[in-house]
Amino acid sequence: MANTWWELQILCEPDLEDSIFWRLENFGCRGTASESKGNSSLVRGYLPSFQAQLLDLAALSLWLRQDALCVGLSVPSLHWQLIDEEDWASSWKQYWSPQEIGDRFLINPAWLPPPENSSRLVIRLDPGVAFGTGNHATTQLCLESLEMRLTDLPASGADGNSQKEPVIIADIGCGSGILSVGALLLGAETAYAVDTDPLAVQSTFSNRALNDISPERLIAAEGSVEILPQLVGKPVDGIVCNILANVIIELVPQMSAIAKPSTWAIFSGILLEQSKAVADVLEENGWVVATLWKRKEWCCLNVRRS
Repeated sequence: MANTWWELQILCEPDLEDSIFWRLENFGCRGTASESKGNSSLVRGYLPSFQAQLLDLAALSLWLRQDALCVGLSVPSLHWQLIDEEDWASSWKQYWSPQEIGDRFLINPAWLPPPENSSRLVIRLDPGVAFGTGNHATTQLCLESLEMRLTDLPASGADGNSQKEPVIIADIGCGSGILSVGALLLGAETAYAVDTDPLAVQSTFSNRALNDISPERLIAAEGSVEILPQLVGKPVDGIVCNILANVIIELVPQMSAIAKPSTWAIFSGILLEQSKAVADVLEENGWVVATLWKRKEWCCLNVRRS
């Protein structure tokens, strides 16, 4: 059983996609993808078979039902099957296509050639088992927020050459490294990316290479906020943190060690009903919420030091 994976297939209304992605991530899925099926969406998730028993899958089906009923949408259908180890990683990739995000980004699967004559900043991505493909609303909100924050910087190539004051960011809970890569393409000089999952750190290394970014510009390490002071050596200009609300609340008090009076931050992975709790903790720790951007049931807080 250690060499088999659960493939979960969920047929749902399109408006449920984001909450299902979130639910699958919390359930332990290592890869997710979606495709249109007429007026519906088919969401797929993959996790090792040893991580879930049939009773766990039944419980997941109940959670998905409750999520739909809470927002007045039709109950999705969940089906599952076991697939072999060698099939799972490629199985979901066939349903993932290039995606434009914001005004400047194009997320391009690493196994597909980039579109010709695109004026956008192309992020080549192979998320592997890490979270962060650009499909999820929280990732999109973070990339769009980075566009806003770094709009005056000249977009840079792999060497990072820029005539502006260098911008250094910290990416907490980096997942696939998509936000670090995006910030560097927008003109940031250096990104320090951390994640408690060693597989996420390896995925960030892989995507760094895919986008021809030098190791000196994207430094990734296993850990969280506590290792950043030693890793960076000085306060950063910006922080991106796309995790979950309860984790953000726990980590905010530690972030003063890497912040200076001019530091800005982008926080997401937050459901709308959780935004006040996160904003309260931020304000208690010397941050001011400048804007709240929302997409469906998710939101992103753009903040600065008070």
